[in-house]
Amino acid sequence: MGEFDIIARYFARQSGRGDVLLGVGDDAAVLDTHAGRKLVVAMDTVVEGVHFPVETDAADIGYRALAVNLSDLAAMGAEPAWMTLSLSLSRANEQWLDGFASGLFELADEYNVALVGGDTVRGPLVITVQIAGWVESDAWLTRSGAKPGDLLFVSGIPGEAAAGLAVIQRRILGGEPAAFLTHRFLRPRPRIELGRQLRTVATAAMDVSDGLLTDLKKLCAASGVGAQLNVDLLPESAAMRELFEADDGLQYALAGGDDYELLFTLPADRAAAVVSSLQLQQRVTQIGVITADTDVVCLRNGQPFRIKRAGYDHFAAGQ
Repeated sequence: MGEFDIIARYFARQSGRGDVLLGVGDDAAVLDTHAGRKLVVAMDTVVEGVHFPVETDAADIGYRALAVNLSDLAAMGAEPAWMTLSLSLSRANEQWLDGFASGLFELADEYNVALVGGDTVRGPLVITVQIAGWVESDAWLTRSGAKPGDLLFVSGIPGEAAAGLAVIQRRILGGEPAAFLTHRFLRPRPRIELGRQLRTVATAAMDVSDGLLTDLKKLCAASGVGAQLNVDLLPESAAMRELFEADDGLQYALAGGDDYELLFTLPADRAAAVVSSLQLQQRVTQIGVITADTDVVCLRNGQPFRIKRAGYDHFAAGQ
C-alpha cells in the first residue's frame, strides 16, 4: 500500500460531528467554531521503545496514543472534539494498521473525537496526536492557581501503570494482578469527566504523566507555592501489594509516571462539599496540603522522607 491507500483505508472516516465541515482527504480541515467557548489544544508524541515496549500490541498503541492527549484536555477541564494524527511507519503492515486504527477509534468514539487530518511517512515507529477541544469561557483549569492552605488530591491509584510496565519488562507471571497492572499501563483512562466537574471548583490541576512527585513540583512552581505530601495517605493497590514489596510500590506511586490521573487542589473550606458532590468513576484521595513556601516535602510517619529517584525526564542523565 502507498501513503494515500493507508489514509483512505484506515483513517478516512465520515465524522458524526456537525462541526467538521471538511475533514480527512483535503489539504486541511475546515472546522466550525462555537460562540462563548474557548479552543483548547494539546499535542503528545509516543515513540516505540521510549513510551511503550517494542512488542506492544498495535491496538494498545493506538488507544494509548490518544489517551495521553485526552488526559491533557482533562487537566484543563475541557471537552474533546477533534484530533490530527502524524504516523511514522517503517512499512505498511496491514495487520498492524488494522489493530492500531481499531484501538485509536475505540477511544475516539467513546469521547466523540473526530480525526480531521494528519500525515503518514516512512520511518521509525513514532505517533504524534494533536487534540483540540472546548472549554466554557467562564473558567478553565490551570497549574497556576493553587493557594497556601488548599488541600491536595489525586484521582485513582498512582503507581499502578509504572508497576504494569515493570510486569511487562520483567515478564512477571502474576495471574490476575499482573494482567490488571499491565492493562493499567497499556490502556490509561483519561479523566475527562472528572476534569469537567472540577473546572469551576478546583484552584489548580494537572495530569500525572512523569511521576506524582515530579508533577506536583511542576504544579507548585507554576503556582509559586510549596506542598507537604503525606505518603501514608496514598491509596493502596491490591494488585501492587500482591506482586511488589512495599518500598517498591511506594517508589512506583511517587515516581513511576504513566498513570494519567489528575492531581488537583481545592480550598480547604469547600473541599469536603466538592468531593461529596462529584460524580466519580474512580476514587479521589486527599494526599497533602499546599504550603506558603516553595519546598515540596514528602512526609512518612510525620517525618521527612526521600525517594530513591525522581520522575521521568527524557533528557536527564541516565534515563
